[in-house]
Amino acid sequence: MLELHLPETARPEPLLLYSQGGDWPLRLALQAVPGGGLSFVLEQCGAVLHQTLNPTGQGRAGRLRLSYAWDALAGSGRLTLEQPDGGQMQIAGLSAPKPWRLRDLMALTGPLRFIAPAVAYLALSSKVEPAGPAPGLIPSIPVATPAGYRALSSLQRGDLVLTSGGEAVPVLQMVERQVPAIGTFAPVRLRAPYFGLLQDIQVATFQRLVLSGSEVEYLFGRPEVLVPAGNLVGTGTALTSRAETPLITYCQAVLPDHEPLIAAGAMTESLFLGRLRRDPQRLAASLLAPFGASVLPEHRQPKFPVLRAFDSAVLADRRTA
Repeated sequence: MLELHLPETARPEPLLLYSQGGDWPLRLALQAVPGGGLSFVLEQCGAVLHQTLNPTGQGRAGRLRLSYAWDALAGSGRLTLEQPDGGQMQIAGLSAPKPWRLRDLMALTGPLRFIAPAVAYLALSSKVEPAGPAPGLIPSIPVATPAGYRALSSLQRGDLVLTSGGEAVPVLQMVERQVPAIGTFAPVRLRAPYFGLLQDIQVATFQRLVLSGSEVEYLFGRPEVLVPAGNLVGTGTALTSRAETPLITYCQAVLPDHEPLIAAGAMTESLFLGRLRRDPQRLAASLLAPFGASVLPEHRQPKFPVLRAFDSAVLADRRTA
């Protein structure tokens, strides 16, 4: 798995290159291609896998996460390119992928390969990592319920939580994921008392806050907006936080209608599924796969805009003034 920024380019530009000969020859080439796409070429013992992906089909998409997963014994694999929050995704199913030698995998993280500055990090996992909607709250974050605040990780299916309007809604599912604490998975510390916080909390950079108020209506003409936590770093309301361990665990609740959670006093977005249950391929690749389509809700697209970094900073400055 790796995260990268697709560069603006008029011709193919290498992002990751690795090759070795011997009794198990292998060559891996990852390139940015014009139009915002990504070319993946893997040659192993004469077999060639070539895929070109573009998760939006609309040109450059900013930061992306690429995952290549395989199960050689099962004869299956997949190549996934997605936005960090799982909002846009493209999956290419693979048949009969060949295994890798452990020393070649380790060499991918060492000096024997070329890696471009556009690549933020490269990580290896011993299992097939999920793709799609991703949790972004630290498990210990207190969440408002009719009986008071409870740690998010203590919630179970059927428990009630309070939404921004004061209504009690049931938790449909809880999801949890352990990830490397780097890139868009690196934690951001949101500072109290901004955004109504009763205490500082840690969230992933892609976790979105639901903000409202007179300045929101004045600046953006909407009653509410969505602000990714990473857009607030450097404004005084949020700081980059260093994780204590190389891996970090995030969790999140699935609610019936994508209502916001009250996390330590702040309105935070619950896990957005969209029409995930209608897409068997995406569902099978996601954290929600064990639950099955029949028990998952269908969420309408958020009716409020997601602010860009500049607009988020302007709003944060108004909150700190």
